[in-house]
Amino acid sequence: MGQNQPEILEIPEMDAGEKRLNELGYKQELRREMTLFKTLAISFSTMTLFTGITPLYGSSLLYAGPASLVWGWVVVSFFTWFVGIAMAEICSSFPTTGSLYFWAAHLAGPKWGPFASWCCAWLETIGLIAGIGTQAYAGSQTLQSIILLCTGTNKDGGYFAPKWLFLCMYAGLTIIWAFLNTFALEVIALIDVISIWWQVIGGLVIVIMLPLVAMTTKSASYVFTQFHMSPESTGVSSKPYAVILSFLVSQYSLYGYDAAAHLTEETRGADKNGPIAILASIGIISVFGWAYILALTFSIQDFSYLYDPTNETAGAFVPAQIIYDAFHGRYHSATGAIILLFIIWGSFFFGGLSITTSAARVVYALSRDKGIPFSSVWQKLHPRYKVPSNAVWLCAAICILLGLPILKVNVVFTAITSICTIGWVGGYAVPIFARLIMSDENFKAGPFYLGKARRPICLVAFLWICYTCSVFLLPTYYPISWDTFNYAPVALGVGLGLIMLWWVLDARKWFKGPVRNIDIQNGKV
Repeated sequence: MGQNQPEILEIPEMDAGEKRLNELGYKQELRREMTLFKTLAISFSTMTLFTGITPLYGSSLLYAGPASLVWGWVVVSFFTWFVGIAMAEICSSFPTTGSLYFWAAHLAGPKWGPFASWCCAWLETIGLIAGIGTQAYAGSQTLQSIILLCTGTNKDGGYFAPKWLFLCMYAGLTIIWAFLNTFALEVIALIDVISIWWQVIGGLVIVIMLPLVAMTTKSASYVFTQFHMSPESTGVSSKPYAVILSFLVSQYSLYGYDAAAHLTEETRGADKNGPIAILASIGIISVFGWAYILALTFSIQDFSYLYDPTNETAGAFVPAQIIYDAFHGRYHSATGAIILLFIIWGSFFFGGLSITTSAARVVYALSRDKGIPFSSVWQKLHPRYKVPSNAVWLCAAICILLGLPILKVNVVFTAITSICTIGWVGGYAVPIFARLIMSDENFKAGPFYLGKARRPICLVAFLWICYTCSVFLLPTYYPISWDTFNYAPVALGVGLGLIMLWWVLDARKWFKGPVRNIDIQNGKV
């Protein structure tokens, strides 16, 4: 009666995402402290409102006019939902930091799993690292316009940054993102929360203010029905081909929602919150992106003047000229345009930071499974901050190397954008195709499950991805010369060819895909 009862220790309930991770054969290593909102912030920041549309808006408008650009966004958004829904179901079942690469291995089965994960991992790695480059390039381009307008415009002796300085800005942004990514995860997450508000509030300001400030706005019939080509500038005289090229801005902008999946190992309730973050990102960016395109298009003052190399922004950046025309026309000052361009530049900054985070997570996951040379170096976590800092700096170094041709080549952005899109979106295709053909009885569904709708949704998603990758290999200007040649097919052909050669000659003998670090009973995964 009087004896002391033994004290019962309460063991905290295991997070559902961590439980599923253990079932898959992985122990929890990264800190699981991301909330749904923080995960959504990083996913949304990776997609970003301005970063996809702004740099390609001018070229897409030139190909086929405003109607093709405006309705192209709607068409691409529609098909993007199929891809997002297919990925959300898989994310719900596999909440691991390797995401696409891990999904491909398990969905393809023991026979094809290693090859599927090999292809997916390298496509995704190439796409993400090139993605850092696209943000750095477009951010430098925006900064170039800001400096030009701050120092007096192209017509009044303003300073237009030469190529060497442009490359310095490109490298500087990349290094800053890598430096920030060596801090604690909370700092990155906090910056990304600032990012989502920056883009939401900044986006609303630009979308509402720009048409109101513009002295005149284009009619609705011009914006929604006007189709005109510019074969004298683009060399493209085929209407279907011009429409296909005008869709590129939307296809480049509407991806990146897999960032939520990269962070599922660090997210609470990832089997539910991961899919929600993916789908919410697509929904937000679809609406905001269309509104941004409409705001720019309605605010055009003189279409032909946008591309004039003697205009105030040197004909180098069409959105900057549209914004400048609106504010200078009403206030006879460039101050408002500089402020709005700074908001857009901030979006590039936050987007590059998020993509660096995602790229490092993929390199870390692939290194953990011995899929990269010197894996032991890249999989090391920072002893204090518990982030894959070596992987971060590897991504930054490769990104800077990708930018070196800026000094000599004029179409660097076209090539980097194509490599980024084909690698990144191509990585989506592997697990979606595996999910399409696998037997449902071998799939352990998470809370988000498609049921019988799985096959048609995955089929549409897979075909759309194949189409998207194909069009980014096309020439974008004619006649084809060294100055107008899209180098992406050559760069990707060489890179992927070497990776496949490595697989055939050596890697297939030892690469088994994701390596479990928990011994578990064989079961359905």
